[in-house]
Amino acid sequence: MSDTRPGDGTLSPELRAVLRRWADEGGALATRAGVVLLAADGLRDAEISRRLGVSRQTVGSWRQRWTSAGIDGLEHRPRTGRPATVDEAEVVTRTLLAPGGSGASRAVARELGLSHATVAGIRRRWRLVPDEPVSPSVPTRPPLPGADVWVMGLYVDGLRGVLLAGTRLVPSPPATSGTVIGADVLAGLDRSLDAALASTRRDGSGPAEGPGGGPGPASRAGSGAAAGTGHAAGGPGEGAAPAPAERHRNPAHGVGTTSAFGADPRQGPADGSASGFDGRLAAGARPAPPEVDSPARRADVGASDRALAGYLAQASRRHPDLALHAVTLWDDASEGAPAPPTGAPQPPGATGTVTCHHIPARSTWRTFLRAMIALDSTSHPESSRRVYLDLAAELERYAAGRPDDPQHTVRWLRENVAGHLGAERAKAGSARGHTWSGVNQIDLGSFNECVVIETVRLSGTITRGEIAHRTGLTQQSVSRIARSLLDRGILIEDAQLRATSGKPRTPVRLRGAAAHALGIHIDPELLTAVVIDLDGAIVCTRTRSVSADTDPAEFVERVAALGRETLAEAGGAVRPDGFLGIGVAVPGPVDIASGTVLGPPLMSAWGDLPLLYLLKDHFPCPVIMEKDSTAAAAGERWIGRDRRARDFAYLYLGTGVGTGLYLNGDIYRGVSANAGEFGQLCAIALGRVDKDGRPEILPECNPPVSVPDLAARGGLRPVATTGGSTAAYLAVGRAAAAGDRAAAAAVREVAQAVGRGALGLIDLLDIDLIVLGGPFFTDDVADFYLAEIARTVNEFPTARRLRRVEVEPSVLSAGAAAVGAASTIFHATFTPRLRGRETRARHLPTG
Repeated sequence: MSDTRPGDGTLSPELRAVLRRWADEGGALATRAGVVLLAADGLRDAEISRRLGVSRQTVGSWRQRWTSAGIDGLEHRPRTGRPATVDEAEVVTRTLLAPGGSGASRAVARELGLSHATVAGIRRRWRLVPDEPVSPSVPTRPPLPGADVWVMGLYVDGLRGVLLAGTRLVPSPPATSGTVIGADVLAGLDRSLDAALASTRRDGSGPAEGPGGGPGPASRAGSGAAAGTGHAAGGPGEGAAPAPAERHRNPAHGVGTTSAFGADPRQGPADGSASGFDGRLAAGARPAPPEVDSPARRADVGASDRALAGYLAQASRRHPDLALHAVTLWDDASEGAPAPPTGAPQPPGATGTVTCHHIPARSTWRTFLRAMIALDSTSHPESSRRVYLDLAAELERYAAGRPDDPQHTVRWLRENVAGHLGAERAKAGSARGHTWSGVNQIDLGSFNECVVIETVRLSGTITRGEIAHRTGLTQQSVSRIARSLLDRGILIEDAQLRATSGKPRTPVRLRGAAAHALGIHIDPELLTAVVIDLDGAIVCTRTRSVSADTDPAEFVERVAALGRETLAEAGGAVRPDGFLGIGVAVPGPVDIASGTVLGPPLMSAWGDLPLLYLLKDHFPCPVIMEKDSTAAAAGERWIGRDRRARDFAYLYLGTGVGTGLYLNGDIYRGVSANAGEFGQLCAIALGRVDKDGRPEILPECNPPVSVPDLAARGGLRPVATTGGSTAAYLAVGRAAAAGDRAAAAAVREVAQAVGRGALGLIDLLDIDLIVLGGPFFTDDVADFYLAEIARTVNEFPTARRLRRVEVEPSVLSAGAAAVGAASTIFHATFTPRLRGRETRARHLPTG
């Protein structure tokens, strides 16, 4: 290339002023401006290269562009199909939430139009290593400390938005499959967020994003200079340069991007034009806020400061086990002030226990919020869909409020996760140093092994030849699997059977002592714990009365104490290397993913209690939680053997009536593991709805309360008892069995209501077996329920000419839910399932 240098006269004063401004502002344009200015001063390429610290090739390339295209040649020219700037948080979100296999760097790069090297570099900066548990390093300013990051809260008012994050130094174990939130949850959260932000604009407040999507005030609170990365740019020897439209904005503005789950509705077109919902804002149609120094403005800022201070103080009290960090998303309260430094200035409301941060320089506040939610949900099974649906509901409540209301704020805080955080502490605690390690010593190596075990379990005793005939496996395969299971102590041989010809056959059966599990049923009035063996035999049972208004912390202590006492009573019958874990049955609704009981009916002291992780603090072994009616169905299937080897519905009569479903060879839990809520089905069948169409809460679906009330109205003199509603119900049951008309009519009326709900199940599911059980399905009232429900489900269904529905009592005792809870451990371990099916993992977690 010729070394001809432009003289000073080549640069007009206007061009020289522009180039000097570029050089002073720093960034990629500063290098290009410096090349031209030094060349205009007569320096050769080698000297320019030395002064600017770039290669001679870079100097020559930019001189050539200047010669051929002038100042326009120095501006950024993105490669075809590549974005001018890269939003790192967007890449992180796509990587974490991509469906199986599509989160690899190359797949994400193809989808977002980036280079593989760019995506890989972002993953390295955020410390997201492929095929390893998520242990991120979040590059906020300053970075969040610790390898474990939680989203703990969100504060929004008319002036600012603050994300509350929690960290600790030790990373969590990887989340189990099926717990990660999806694009639909993020999309719903986006809609709620848009509605909330639209409500803040009614009086001209709220964050406004510029043409490229960078937030206005939010940028000063969080985003640094829009930064491209590596191969996304078109300049030789440099990183990506800002697009021309961005060069004239505040360099603190964030980058524009398209969401991984659809276009960001708050962002404008890349060319700087305004369109759509936020086009009015981008075009400057947003009403001007009050003057920065006006009394009204100062009053608004003061109110916001006090509200945020109260919120952070409340968060510190609720989450004492986490280091809390307030990450400013946007801050209109500082409008007109200079951009904050990259350090951590203390915003209003900061306390000694909450550190303050800004969002990463290469992200917008919206994509950063998405990325944090993705990090949280992929690291913690308890950060489930329900947690972020709760956040969306809070934002919608805010959107529906009045902007002039002083309490018009989003102050969302999630429930305490201290129980989960304390699991590691419990393992080292001497007070809980039990030998029930529950590391799943029975390690099933193949699907066929589970098939053989299931066949033996259903049959009780069976020969190898019959196993081969029933399963379709070859004799050689069955012999090999049976030999392995015999060696490991899971099966045992019975006495030989004489044959008419050939060698005698030796049947096999399950060895009950090979494995044990503890089941705990939590009821508003009674706790039940039971230890059962692999064959379904009950080793020991203990109960303890409780009150529904017991403090949750005390309640959990009582549950844990009962479990320890029951295991101690089982004593030598339970070998530690054969103890598989603990199943807990609770009244619904439940959030299985987060281990949370969601305000169960009749348990007034419970809110959103993270029961599963609180119990894991006491038991360093696998603990799983199930809704009581579903647990009862699992126990019925496991202990009922061949009598329950088909589809059925289990009607659980407890403090409320619920349904457990066994369909297509497995327990059916539904999307949220709350399938089988029965009360509203009965209300709809009976036409009992309020004026808004909401199904009523039927008294009949709470037998221990409704039966005594109906009997008293029918003329039965109430029996004086000290055992609460349970004792009153049992007394009415005894009277009904003895022939008292009022008592019998009361039981029959409740049975009719339950039968109408069961009719809906039969028509909907087309099943031919209903099982009745639960603590209030007693011998005294069993015949009333069986007769009335059998009549209803056989006389009224649409397809009654094609099937006969059997209504049978449960094979379980009154402690059906506790036995079922223990059975869920066996069910999760031994039930044959094809790989890839979304069920509980066979190898149970170690706590």
